Amino acid sequence: MSRHIQALIREGEHQQLDFKHSINDAKKIARSLAAFANTDGGTLLIGVRDNGTIAGVASEEEIYMIESAAHLFCKPALNFEAISWNVDGKVVLEVKVPKSHKVLYSAPAKDGTYKVYVRVADNNFLANRIFLKVWQQRQRKIGVTVHYRNEERFLLNYLTGNESITLSAFARLARISRWKAEKILVNMIILGLVEIHFGENQTVYQLSRDTGNQ
Repeated sequence: MSRHIQALIREGEHQQLDFKHSINDAKKIARSLAAFANTDGGTLLIGVRDNGTIAGVASEEEIYMIESAAHLFCKPALNFEAISWNVDGKVVLEVKVPKSHKVLYSAPAKDGTYKVYVRVADNNFLANRIFLKVWQQRQRKIGVTVHYRNEERFLLNYLTGNESITLSAFARLARISRWKAEKILVNMIILGLVEIHFGENQTVYQLSRDTGNQ
């Protein structure tokens, strides 16, 4: 049975897999659970160090902490599946989080306020207003009509010649309000022409790969 865990460890941490040595902060784990659910779903391996070595856990205590994170510190309460594995005499807890299709989950930020998180590569990031508006509009299944005015043409032309642009830069260069820039980016993302990319220092917008290949 340990082959399953060893195979996961060999993958290394990525967008749908995270290693945790142990759990000592249920709020922090809640952010990871929410980020997985809000993105593509994923798996937490608890009792595994960042370098992939197995530390093991006291499974009952860890399950209690996971339950607290999912049910007390995720809004709404989040469902998960937990499986205990014995790997070379040490217990590793596999926590599976399904992708959410109907709700966005929030968890406490460091200041205690509840925020929506997303998972990108092997990191969790705060979702911004544009991400939230895109998600809400997709949930409502309302069609998008875009008029290719100067601002829309500017955005696509700029991204054709440049790797990315920020919301602030788009508003400044196109000489439009931040509100209008947000609305255009939301529509372009819903249409599949532009993609949102979260990063450590800033969020940027890029031409979608499908658009770039046309």
